[in-house]
Amino acid sequence: MGRRHPENHLVERIGWLRAAVLGANDGIISTASLVVGVAAAATSSAEILIAGVAGMVAGAMSMAAGEYVSVSSQSDTEYADLARERKELASDPVSELEELANIYVKRGIDPSLARQVAGQLMARDALGAHARDELGITEEAAARPVQAALTSALTFSVGAALPIVTTIFTPRHLLVATVSAASLAFLALLGAVGAKVGGAGVLKPTLRVAFWGAFAMALTAGVGALVGKAL
Repeated sequence: MGRRHPENHLVERIGWLRAAVLGANDGIISTASLVVGVAAAATSSAEILIAGVAGMVAGAMSMAAGEYVSVSSQSDTEYADLARERKELASDPVSELEELANIYVKRGIDPSLARQVAGQLMARDALGAHARDELGITEEAAARPVQAALTSALTFSVGAALPIVTTIFTPRHLLVATVSAASLAFLALLGAVGAKVGGAGVLKPTLRVAFWGAFAMALTAGVGALVGKAL
């Protein structure tokens, strides 16, 4: 008998990893862009810091609320689909068995074997079999609103804290350049870590995150400079 080896599937991380990367990325980009934009408008260091902290708090709350509402909608849809499937299984189990068997046939399984497999799976857990193979709903990828909201808020706050700390220890005349450079470095590191945890290649995600971060900060700095001159 062969020895079993443990398997750690990366798809199990997809729920919290997506929220974590999104939260940290948004925290760095939005807060750094805010700090750079306000600094480009020739505002005092105290006002720049206040704007950064306010942006961090508002952004964290917005991320938490947005993630909760978004993922709750997904969760509601999943529950509705499962409830409908449960009723169909109770009212017409024969048709549901044929439906499941046809799914396996389309995947290349012999029709007679497909019916046997469908019958055995439905005898053990009919709803689970249809949820997985008909609806595409699995335990690993199921919507978790509270987890997504808390993860996004926490990682947003951590990401936003990085440009704020940089602002505290940077002289006013070097603020725009230093915060921009440090934030790009943070974004590149985030892209690399996220790719590594997700099992993907490192270079492409790192460059992608850094590019869009640079674009956002450059655009905000330009707007801030124009507004500062106008005022």
